[in-house]
Amino acid sequence: MFNRQTLLILVAAIAAGLGLWAAQVVTSPGFAPAAAPAALPAVDPARLKAVRLFPAPRDVPAFTLQQSDGTALEASELQGRWTVAFLGFTHCPDVCPTTLTDLSRAQAQWDHLPEGRRPQVLFVSVDPERDTPEKTGEYARYFHSATLAATAQEPALENFAASLGMVYMKVPVEGGDYTMDHSSALVVLDAQGRQVGLIRPPFVPDDIAADLALLAEVAP
Repeated sequence: MFNRQTLLILVAAIAAGLGLWAAQVVTSPGFAPAAAPAALPAVDPARLKAVRLFPAPRDVPAFTLQQSDGTALEASELQGRWTVAFLGFTHCPDVCPTTLTDLSRAQAQWDHLPEGRRPQVLFVSVDPERDTPEKTGEYARYFHSATLAATAQEPALENFAASLGMVYMKVPVEGGDYTMDHSSALVVLDAQGRQVGLIRPPFVPDDIAADLALLAEVAP
């Protein structure tokens, strides 16, 4: 049976062995320390009236949408500027035009900002059956000329929406027509193209404008 002294010697030997092993791992050529958690902008959340930041940024998987000018919109093209993304459709009777009007009022307050720090709005139609990229662009630019607009066929469109935590669905109505139900929140992407927060209705254009201007200044 081990006495107390023998037990202490054994514990010390095991600890020394583990220490040696850890040192060998850390100094080995292939060792890389775990990456630190991605950081959010250094903004006191209490200063933000509209934007609700997540605890940590969320990477957005690669995607490809079709813009109104026929070119592809990929994730890399949203890097460099803060973006407010909104899902909708051109036949929307109320929510979409109201939201885009609110966003246009926020966009008007960003016109004086340097282009590199000027937030942008992305409108994505979830009704590709009726909304071509061209029609989507015409609709979005009616509210503000600088609004990015795009759509895509399935499953690319659903994958994009799901990557932002957003949903939509086709809903039949009387007469054989249909409408689209979709998430109404606005998605906030930082200048690295990561999803960092949401803006939920009701929308206050002045608050949206001030929050995005502040975020773009702190983390351009």
